[in-house]
Amino acid sequence: MRLKRFGALAVAALGVVGFTSVFVQSGTAVAHGSMTFPPSRTYACYEDGRIGGGGGDLNPTNPACVAAVQIGGKQPLWDWYGNLISLAGGKHREIIADGDLCGPTTKYDAYNLTRSDWPTTTLRAGAPITFKYNAWAPHPGTWDQYVTKDGFDVTQPLKWSDLEPVPFDSITNPPLGSGEYSWNGTLPNKSGRHVIYSIWQRSDSPEAFYSCSDVIFSGGSGGDTQAPSAPGTPTASASSTSVQLSWSAAADNVGVSSYQVFREAGANDVQVATSTGTSASVTGLTANTAYQFYVVARDAAGNTSPPSAVVSVTTTGGGGQEPGACSVTYSVPSSWSGGFTANVSVKNTGTSAVNAWQLAWDVPAGQGISQAWSADVTVASGKATARGASWNQNIQPGQTVSFGFNGTSQGTPANPVSFTLSGATCATA
Repeated sequence: MRLKRFGALAVAALGVVGFTSVFVQSGTAVAHGSMTFPPSRTYACYEDGRIGGGGGDLNPTNPACVAAVQIGGKQPLWDWYGNLISLAGGKHREIIADGDLCGPTTKYDAYNLTRSDWPTTTLRAGAPITFKYNAWAPHPGTWDQYVTKDGFDVTQPLKWSDLEPVPFDSITNPPLGSGEYSWNGTLPNKSGRHVIYSIWQRSDSPEAFYSCSDVIFSGGSGGDTQAPSAPGTPTASASSTSVQLSWSAAADNVGVSSYQVFREAGANDVQVATSTGTSASVTGLTANTAYQFYVVARDAAGNTSPPSAVVSVTTTGGGGQEPGACSVTYSVPSSWSGGFTANVSVKNTGTSAVNAWQLAWDVPAGQGISQAWSADVTVASGKATARGASWNQNIQPGQTVSFGFNGTSQGTPANPVSFTLSGATCATA
């Protein structure tokens, strides 16, 4: 079940990235949190075991929880808040295989069991909800809540394709109090048995946390379960650093409430704009660069349409921002024979936000880039381009984002000479 590539990735990274969890004398991992309402599988089984144990050991009575303990032992229940991948960096769909979503590492693999008797929470479809998420060790970041599609079968392995294509709820840095994050949202109009899948991607680290909450939706007011039709193919006009998009409206039985614009970015497409109308502007792009965009419609009940067809557009030539609107700090904290680790910080020193940022530089001779975190880094014709992840793609004035990568080098690694941020030449610190 478990994705073997992740195990190899974690082992390879131990030399340059420390564990994000620490250990107390009992051997319990001090990790960072999990959904407590609606409860994740690990939290629900922990509570079931706590009640069954009568205040002593954990002795679950729920059949699915019992089966999970028989496979993986009780430690995942004591550590119900530690279902994480340290080096996720927003690449969830790339590093977690279908069937492993609820427990992407060996320790929590048993919580991928395809059973219909996991503990469930009954929720009213389309109703307001206050999500609660334990903050064992608080960190900033973004929480995305997905729900399974109509017709989902809990007795089959949970696949990425079983989830609706966009989250029905997203929040960045929710309120924190008494050791718990909480925020208000609206449930989708679903019926029957479903899974709410939550991803918490930290913004100060590539570490991400995952949880499956088993729920039963009862009928709510309105009962709108019909998704909008796909929007029309967008048309695009470009300048050197922005693209103006427009499209024909989607149809819906009740009414479309908003449109979400996405930029294609391999396995991790990035949402770059939201609009209540049929047009949007995407800024912070790089001159003379090809982009692909598509649009998804959303109604008030949270139903989302199929994506529109993709429009391809190339930005024009030009300098973008004035030079000096950004500053880059580049450091090499460690190096070894044939390789090195680099840390990069990018500060927006301008007066307007840089959205969907892209940092470019010429790779010094004899160097290569093998692995990156907190950004997607590609190399073509000797030029490296780093693009922000879904959780750090925009840089507000005065804000700094950071990422890192492992590289190869022939001899002592040299630092790049210059950087450009979305077409603007940056100062180097």
